[in-house]
Amino acid sequence: MKEGFVSAAPTEIDGNVFRLIAEEWMLVTAGDFQSWNTMTASWGALGELWNKKVCFAFVRPQRYTRGFMDAATRFTLSFFPEESREALEFCGSHSGRDFDKAEATGLTPFEPAPGTVSFAQARLIVVARKIYTHDIDPGGFLDQDIADCYHSGDYHRMYVGEIQAVMRKA
Repeated sequence: MKEGFVSAAPTEIDGNVFRLIAEEWMLVTAGDFQSWNTMTASWGALGELWNKKVCFAFVRPQRYTRGFMDAATRFTLSFFPEESREALEFCGSHSGRDFDKAEATGLTPFEPAPGTVSFAQARLIVVARKIYTHDIDPGGFLDQDIADCYHSGDYHRMYVGEIQAVMRKA
């Protein structure tokens, strides 16, 4: 385990998950230490599904991270203190096709579990094993206001991950 982090159970994640994801944001990261990408997300969830502790991540088709998410068997969700907001803004507005996001932001990547990547500056890391994917289908929208989120027809792919590990700053 990376120095400065301790293991926790998924049920020990502190704070309001709505604020944690929608307001504080997270980095969704997939790939291994040799080849990975990360992106900022403010849509997602933590919860219970199929008798498992799970997380949900949503990635649009044009995002560089999507190829890494599709290829990976695991991914991480990383949550940061407020002083990392600029780094999260950069990772959400610049493509990994064009920038080394770690170098550009000063984030320090490390391997929290074999074959995964997160960052030393994170305060909370969720390591998940991908167990289900599904492309959002607009035919299923029961509230037509949802369509306003997709002016370009770039519907997200949903990834459900079984939470395998939670690490938080000691």
